[in-house]
Amino acid sequence: MAELDVGQHCQVEHCRQRDFLPFVCDGCSGIFCLEHRSRESHSCPEITVISERPKADKHISYPCSFKDCAERELVPVICPHCEKNFCLRHRHQTDHECKKLEIPKPHMAATQKLVRDIIASKTGMTASKRRKGAKNSETAAKVALMKLKLHADGDKSLPQAERVYFQVFLPKGNKEKSKPMFFCHRWSIGKVIDFAASLASLKNDNNKLTAKKLRLCHISSGEALPLDHTLETWTTKEDCPLYNGGSIILEYLNNEEQFLKNVDSYLE
Repeated sequence: MAELDVGQHCQVEHCRQRDFLPFVCDGCSGIFCLEHRSRESHSCPEITVISERPKADKHISYPCSFKDCAERELVPVICPHCEKNFCLRHRHQTDHECKKLEIPKPHMAATQKLVRDIIASKTGMTASKRRKGAKNSETAAKVALMKLKLHADGDKSLPQAERVYFQVFLPKGNKEKSKPMFFCHRWSIGKVIDFAASLASLKNDNNKLTAKKLRLCHISSGEALPLDHTLETWTTKEDCPLYNGGSIILEYLNNEEQFLKNVDSYLE
């Protein structure tokens, strides 16, 4: 009986095994047995071609120059000032401590000091007079505090220990000249303004960019208190503080105004 011509021989020279279910390599299209079916086992020439291909298709990444940062980006992020590459997190000058970063000069602080000096020179107050005036203001505030506690409006749920009382002079043109109020000493100046505006039914556009803003101003210097400061910051100041039982001014100012003019006119 003649042998059936079934299957094919493995093309590996030292093998040549006849396999009834031969494998065809999808790389070189050769015929191989089960043992040599993988490209590595029969030294497929396609592997060499792949390994020798240029690596141009691989993504190039750019390391961050900031100290101890291991981040890399797929695109260069160059600082236009120091001309170094950084990751997205450190791309700004302040974030990577740029050597060419120019620290802005405190123009506003210098301007405020200049205005204070001008006010002091015009009023002709000496250091001793200021101390005496401060002492008189503190004494007057203690006397006024007793009266304020009887008539002041505020959040009745606040504990007495947290309350700070003021005679609040309202914006010019308002029907009421002033109103006694109390606030929590832990509140920010911004919250005090909002609460006072609500008690006095005042228009409050502090959330609008271009509108005039309600500001709380010091009764002596006319300075508009920073909105992010707490009330306690100003009642515990050594220099020109606000006194519990004293007075304070609520007025509309333009965005660029930091001081209230004609403070004395509110007290007339």
